[in-house]
Amino acid sequence: MDKTLSLDGTPIAYRRRGDGPPVVLVGGALSTAADGELLAALLERHFTVVTYDRRGRGASGDTGPYAVRREIEDLAAVAARAGERVSVFGMLSGGALALEAQAAGVPAVRVAVFEPPYTPGAAGRLYKARCTARLHELLSAGDRAGAVALYLSRTGVQGPTIARMRRAPLWSGLEAVAHTLAYDDAVLGTGAVPGERFAAVTARTLVVTGGFSTARAQETTLALAAAVPRARHRTLTGQTREVAPQAIAPVLTDFFTREVFAHR
Repeated sequence: MDKTLSLDGTPIAYRRRGDGPPVVLVGGALSTAADGELLAALLERHFTVVTYDRRGRGASGDTGPYAVRREIEDLAAVAARAGERVSVFGMLSGGALALEAQAAGVPAVRVAVFEPPYTPGAAGRLYKARCTARLHELLSAGDRAGAVALYLSRTGVQGPTIARMRRAPLWSGLEAVAHTLAYDDAVLGTGAVPGERFAAVTARTLVVTGGFSTARAQETTLALAAAVPRARHRTLTGQTREVAPQAIAPVLTDFFTREVFAHR
């Protein structure tokens, strides 16, 4: 992987492949650039695709103290290496980061996001606050396994499945980036959709959800699409929170190559 320096001097590792209009993929919680490989392979037929290790993961650095602004600067540095008129796709909390970055002035012409996990409403904000407090307790105690288990349970993974995952080889990799769960948690703020900030998003935006995702996820993505000025919403039939790369790739290809929207 190549590296670029973020504004604070942190090295950010990225990989560039393909030929065509530039697209940057932004992973969600616990993910590294490697998790975007299959989607990147499908998109590189049409685009120059850039995947990267977010701050604190894989081959990237992790200069402290953490701030969401630093991750925005990381994405800006990667986008600059990708080329002019870049598009961005963010998965889950990576989608929230992509929108925060564009609202802050990172010059993406199109942004697509899949189910940024906001938790709007009074009950949702209270739930988020409790999870945030528990996450920081676990990380402060050095309980990386507990932090990963908390995150997985929040995303709907059942206890027996988490227990099996603990015995699998992938678990050590999850623990290695467990501290970055606090970063993703910070990107999501209070859990409310930040409508005032996202009113500054100038990119054409596509907000995607799975047809088999929870009712809350579908409601949240509709609210998010309503908050972003040039956004539209799309539901992928048969998909869940774990969207298949083969299902999202043609949607992104169409969106990132289209000059105008036929419908709003």
